[in-house]
Amino acid sequence: MTPPELFNTKAKFSKRARATVEGLFLQRLARDEILERLQDINRSFTNIAIVTSYPEIWVGTLTSAAILSDEDVLDLKQASYDLVVHSMSLHHCNDPVGQIVQCNRALQPDGLFMAACFGGQTLTELRAALSIAETNLRGGLSPRVSPMAEIRDLGAILQRAGLALPVADSLQVPTTYRDVYHLMQDLRAMGETNIMTARSKNFAPKALFKFTQKIYKREYSDQTGRLNCTFNLVFLSGWGPDAGQPKPLKPGSVTKTLQQALKEAKNLPSD
Repeated sequence: MTPPELFNTKAKFSKRARATVEGLFLQRLARDEILERLQDINRSFTNIAIVTSYPEIWVGTLTSAAILSDEDVLDLKQASYDLVVHSMSLHHCNDPVGQIVQCNRALQPDGLFMAACFGGQTLTELRAALSIAETNLRGGLSPRVSPMAEIRDLGAILQRAGLALPVADSLQVPTTYRDVYHLMQDLRAMGETNIMTARSKNFAPKALFKFTQKIYKREYSDQTGRLNCTFNLVFLSGWGPDAGQPKPLKPGSVTKTLQQALKEAKNLPSD
């Protein structure tokens, strides 16, 4: 029997469709980071695909790029692109490895894959406050905030997907909110509220959010009383395998220890 999917795809697209232009400030930040990183690469890209739930923020950014929806099966042509960007969708994919494998197959040899998504440190304060509040009020927990992968796990996915020269790094985005209701409003405007299949279909009781607000303010507020909130953006990159790429040394091929190399460097004549 096939286990149920972690995320409800229908709910994902429904909530993303209600996102507002103003609410996509983190998605635009991720886009700008990707574009800046591309400028640092000494290469021109001519066949580009962008996979995203937010096509409106990518229009006009990369010349002639094909902008595609993040469906389970991506509308990518195999071995056709020298750049594939997967923007702010991997954290809500039921099969992130499969998504990156599809992107890898769509790359030309030595083509570049880049991605951005929310990482595991996102909304840590909200998760903690909600957990304490619900445990105290109801004696148990419901899946209310989507789980997100840590950077080390996302980096490992690049290797599993067969990409060469994988790199993963992250950007912490500290924010503050007037109260927990203000934060929830922003999450709705991003289209980033709970879409887990196992989520409760009933409205959360007002007492839960009232208690969450009390705990959040007590544990995670700044000196002015505003609530601290962390968003964690993870950026991934890797290359389509190609014979001309640098290769790591084979195990056992090193002829000098690090200590020997440092000793020799120390004894080199100075200029």
